[in-house]
Amino acid sequence: MSTLLRPQTPDSDPQETREWLDALESVVQFQSHERARFILEQLSNRAHDLDVPFAAPLVTDFVNTIPVEDQPAFPGDMWMEKRIRRIVRWNAMAMVTRANKQFDGIGGHLSTYASAASLYEVGFNHFFRGKDHDSGDQVYFQGHASPGIYARAFLEGRLTEEQLDHFRREVAGKGLPSYPHPRLMPEFWEFPTVSMGLGPIHAIYQARFNRYLEARGICDTSNSRVWAFCGDGEMDEPESLGALSVAAREGLDNLTFVVNCNLQRLDGPVRGNGKIVQELEAVYRGAGWNVIKVIWGHEWDALLAADEDRLLHQRMNEIVDGEFQKYVTEGGAFVREHVFGAHPKLRAMVEHLSDDEIHRMRRGGHDYEKIYAAFKAATEHRGRPTCILAHTVKGWTLGHGFAARNTTHQMKKLREDELTSFRDLLELPIPDDEVAKAPYYHPGPNSEEVRYLRERRAELGGSIPVRRSHFDVKLETPGDKVFGEFDEGMQTAEGVSTTMAFVRLLAKLLRDKSLGKRVVPIIPDEARTFGMDPLFRQVGIYSSKGQLYDPVDKGMLLYYREAKDGQVLEEGITEAGSMSSFMAAGTSYATHGEPMIPFYIFYSMFGFQRTGDQIWAFGDARGRGFLMGATAGRTTLNGEGLQHQDGHSHLVATTVSNIRSYDPAFAFEIAAIVKDGIQRMYVEDEDVFYYVTLQNENYAMPAKPANSDEGILKGLYLFDKVKRRKKKHVQLLGSGSIMNCVLQAREKLAELGVSADVWSATSYQLLRREALECERWNRLHPQAEARRPWVSQVTEGAVGPWVAASDYVKTLPDGINRWLPGRLVPLGTDGYGMSDTRPELRRHFEVDAASIVVAALDALRQEGAATGAEVAKAIDSLGLDPDKRSPMDV
Repeated sequence: MSTLLRPQTPDSDPQETREWLDALESVVQFQSHERARFILEQLSNRAHDLDVPFAAPLVTDFVNTIPVEDQPAFPGDMWMEKRIRRIVRWNAMAMVTRANKQFDGIGGHLSTYASAASLYEVGFNHFFRGKDHDSGDQVYFQGHASPGIYARAFLEGRLTEEQLDHFRREVAGKGLPSYPHPRLMPEFWEFPTVSMGLGPIHAIYQARFNRYLEARGICDTSNSRVWAFCGDGEMDEPESLGALSVAAREGLDNLTFVVNCNLQRLDGPVRGNGKIVQELEAVYRGAGWNVIKVIWGHEWDALLAADEDRLLHQRMNEIVDGEFQKYVTEGGAFVREHVFGAHPKLRAMVEHLSDDEIHRMRRGGHDYEKIYAAFKAATEHRGRPTCILAHTVKGWTLGHGFAARNTTHQMKKLREDELTSFRDLLELPIPDDEVAKAPYYHPGPNSEEVRYLRERRAELGGSIPVRRSHFDVKLETPGDKVFGEFDEGMQTAEGVSTTMAFVRLLAKLLRDKSLGKRVVPIIPDEARTFGMDPLFRQVGIYSSKGQLYDPVDKGMLLYYREAKDGQVLEEGITEAGSMSSFMAAGTSYATHGEPMIPFYIFYSMFGFQRTGDQIWAFGDARGRGFLMGATAGRTTLNGEGLQHQDGHSHLVATTVSNIRSYDPAFAFEIAAIVKDGIQRMYVEDEDVFYYVTLQNENYAMPAKPANSDEGILKGLYLFDKVKRRKKKHVQLLGSGSIMNCVLQAREKLAELGVSADVWSATSYQLLRREALECERWNRLHPQAEARRPWVSQVTEGAVGPWVAASDYVKTLPDGINRWLPGRLVPLGTDGYGMSDTRPELRRHFEVDAASIVVAALDALRQEGAATGAEVAKAIDSLGLDPDKRSPMDV
């Protein structure tokens, strides 16, 4: 064992080694003692710091990790803090109760904050750093606990009684959202943490991005700590636990998880037949985290110290969570019988305690001293992230009908007798004749409680939560030096894909002296697929450890280069992790006052379909940046098949109100879109973000048509107008790679005596959105001059039916149907993807040139400009099968 423990670093201190061995002897001698277990913990932590192969057990006894003798003194005025907590708890309850009395069923949550109030108050009064002097701490609040955060802000004077009275009623502009939503409270909430599971993974990557900013010299984040408060039931979400190894591997000792283990999820116990705290301890320890359990309040200290035979320890270890719930609801006599009645020695341990005293023996998550000790140990720990598992009661002190009941999550208001009991328990001076109204209680802005609260926050750097949405950094959009070459066209023997054009543009942006250092390329292990591997050498891959090995391709020009100041975030095969980095980078302008420009490049199919919840949260967080959906389109990615071929992401993108979604066909369109995005987001300070799809199909990139910029950005422009219009004339709309099929169809139509104008539809989403806005304005201003949407303006006077072809579902172009001056025939890729060549796939989905020709002829037939015989002849000559099954039926 001594060999196993001996430090192996050259600068190890022999005296320190001796101390380790002495400690180990105490463990061997007193391995059943609580102190010995704590020493094991310290040995494990120290071994990790010195890279020594030693580890403590994954699961320890169901008792506090920090022994009483190692517990620091509580530095605050405990009575005053208890008084503040009671006021906050009452007002949190009153806010939800009043809302549901006035509007039954409006919802809200009482029990989550009731269980976590002490955890938050210790953090607010002693740990959470505000933004007055630097970035402060980043705190991810548990979504269902938001009433308590509002109630505390009310006590501080940051929220008014009127705002509290509009909880969950926001339409009038006075209300408070149900959960942490920066989009709805942009000066208050920083991070959206509902849907559950997103807070934990976003917190991990936020802590990592803080280190990234510091390593690259962008921002000093050395004093910033990330706190993630989450529930034990929330840990069942894959996103909650899926990135734990990232935090350990990166050594994120600037990260603390506080898991509120009230043992209950929404419908009942988290693990009724097991022990969720023990389970999570094993998970976090196994992932390489430092774990601190806060299980029992100080009322249990004497009993545990007297437990020489470990009977109480054993009993605590064997009781399942479902039983712990029942102990809360049944009272002290029941606990005496079922916890201590298992053995005569256990029963004797509590003979001196009344049933009421036994019932009031708290869990550790409600004990300020225990919580403070855990938080302090977490902030002082080095080398690893820390998870604090705090044992609490859901609905604590709300009354017999709430605490630990399976129904407690759904309970929204207290009855009059429950309000009276709660008031008495909290010792608040609310008159009896007022209690039934659940009035708010505020002791006054000059009261001792408010002065204390404000003094503590002032010392810690100001109020939390707070979001500062404007940054002092002045940025300028690059000019022709970056964007100019794409307007001239890109002609090569092999052709150029829009992905290749974007990569070239990205490389130029990275070299820009003004913006280059702020560009954050994010890649989920597909850089070589997208042709982005030159960036490895150009700017390096970020690694907190640098590069401790010689890569196998070191002798090559484009070798795999990791560096402490690397710029590329090469995330591995994790779209959820990549989106989390995108979130951290895209909100850095508000979090740190440092605008960063993230470009997240991914398989388009694995964006909105796979991580759509995170994209929605990004919009909620007012994030800024570029989502680049590469290898996009149902038929462009030939050979891959159903699970990879995207034909619907642009449709899903239309559900996100502040996104600008584009499907460009040409390099000059990409350049115009990216330039516009930088201008809007980073110069004009607009809360939008961009989704741009890219294809991997090579073809000639033409020069930009004159006066097309406005149309490119608004979603539609006339790419090529026919020189001589024939009697039979159609309008063809193309997007992405299918634009080439449209151009081929125009040539085939010309051979059949039909002329065609070709339009580039870069964004059906923006066209429809603007048209709907015009309709709404006209409807509400019936006496004013009507507004005309861009799609109507630019197509005015166009003759003939319209055929729209894209690599996406037909619903997309159908969205602008009623604003076009003629019949619209949408062609798209409805149905599942398939593995085949591009020509075969496009024929299958009926978006190839031949299908476009037939659609155009049939549209003319319906308008009386062509005959059925002409259409049938084209179907036959072009080799289409009129009897084949629809792609949607395959």
